[in-house]
Amino acid sequence: MSHEPVGVACHEAITTITMRRPERRNALSLDHLVELLDAFRAVGGTDARAVVLAAEGPVFSAGHDFADVAGADLVQVRRLLQVCTELMTTIQAIPQPVVAQVHALATAAGCQLVCSCDLAVASTDAAFALPGGAGGWFCHTPLVATSRVVGRKRALEMAFTGDRVDAATALDWGLVNRVVSPSELGEATLDLARRASRGSAVSKGLGKAGFYAQVDLDQPKAYAHAVELMAATSQLPDAQDAIAAFLAKRSER
Repeated sequence: MSHEPVGVACHEAITTITMRRPERRNALSLDHLVELLDAFRAVGGTDARAVVLAAEGPVFSAGHDFADVAGADLVQVRRLLQVCTELMTTIQAIPQPVVAQVHALATAAGCQLVCSCDLAVASTDAAFALPGGAGGWFCHTPLVATSRVVGRKRALEMAFTGDRVDAATALDWGLVNRVVSPSELGEATLDLARRASRGSAVSKGLGKAGFYAQVDLDQPKAYAHAVELMAATSQLPDAQDAIAAFLAKRSER
């Protein structure tokens, strides 16, 4: 196992970013957040077709590292949360589809991390929780990402109770896309990443950006944005090539 806290490896045009702080349960310290942020920014500027976010150790991520918070003043904690938010938004801003590969537990900011990825595959032993509501520090920022994935009532249930949500429930709630056995997790994640990234990388990147730009708008504004974007992207060479190929195929029938 590498001693680097963040591993970056490329295979089949898919880049895997791996959290490697098993001794800290992949807790998101300020240093670790910066390392992850740097990794995602770097990969976003490459020709990688997709990105997988994985983790080593007994859990996926235990959330914020409380060692950074204990005794910290308001400015320091605000800085920690701002960098965390920057990581979450960067994951959604890079052009490649990002797939979380989740084993074991993802709590608080660890759950936020999963919810901020475009797609997620979980093993049957995975679980998700926003435990702050059961203690004294409510999961305000993790709730932002989680509520946008599972909806208000389910997100508030997680936040108020702090109870763990098992993999099957997470699938039912839309928190993850697939649930597989632990032995299948790696290949199932790569399979989804391959399928999500096939076709035009330019079109896919614009599609991802367009989705996040419109998803929280009201319907008229969402359509107004999507109409302009879809009209503009119809002029891309990749779009015209795809349309021509479809028409040629149809004419051969």
